[in-house]
Amino acid sequence: KRLADEGCKLVIGVGFMLTDAIKEVAPLYPDTYFMLIDGVIENPPPNVVCYTFKENEGSFLVGALAGQMTKKDKVGFVGGMDLFIIHKFEYGYKAGVKTVNPDCEVLVGYTGNFTNADDGQKIAKQQFDAGADIVYHASGACGLGVIKEAQARGEGYYAIGVDSDQDYLAPGRVLTSMIKHVDYAVWLSIESVLKGTFKPGIVSLGVKEGGVGLSPMKYTKDKIPPEVLEKVEKLRKMIADGVFKVPATEEEFNNFVPPQIP
Repeated sequence: KRLADEGCKLVIGVGFMLTDAIKEVAPLYPDTYFMLIDGVIENPPPNVVCYTFKENEGSFLVGALAGQMTKKDKVGFVGGMDLFIIHKFEYGYKAGVKTVNPDCEVLVGYTGNFTNADDGQKIAKQQFDAGADIVYHASGACGLGVIKEAQARGEGYYAIGVDSDQDYLAPGRVLTSMIKHVDYAVWLSIESVLKGTFKPGIVSLGVKEGGVGLSPMKYTKDKIPPEVLEKVEKLRKMIADGVFKVPATEEEFNNFVPPQIP
């Protein structure tokens, strides 16, 4: 409201917790554009656009990498709060693992929050102790604890980061990160306002749209066999081409039939 009062042409809200605020304020400022990231307003007003991401697709790719790189046929997943948006990460990851390594077990734990790194480290420790050698997190700041635990374990153990490129947090111990290109969504929204092409509605960005993908793996790429990366790239192209649909829910995962990789 304050930003709209100050005359901002575009107000950007990042995070689903701002959904109600934008829903309430946007109709009061019809000459101001509003962009909501990671939240959905059904039938939004003409000045509101919502951007979501197909986190399940990006998570599928890190799962396909983890499923090939594990030496123990056991990997882990640490989620934050038990919400639909985090389930997208979990089931996409599981589907990726299953596609490349059907014998691999996926251990799952939730911290119940997005803020306590100690909680993330505790669950990662449990999963590593139970035999996992790679743990992917979608848990906000809790993930710093997951990465810390992988770093403490040393050689042979990896964390997988999320949202931004977290590889630098523990060089060589973060296998990759599942990047959500929020910057790209913001750029698209700003461009539409500047060009006068703004359209209200809900936009979902996945692999095909360039909304999700893997980090450049600056510190680990030389440790990953080329054939492993080739398989991940083949799967990325298959998703982009619509050859198969990546599950986002438990029901979709239970009905998921892994694709044949050419």
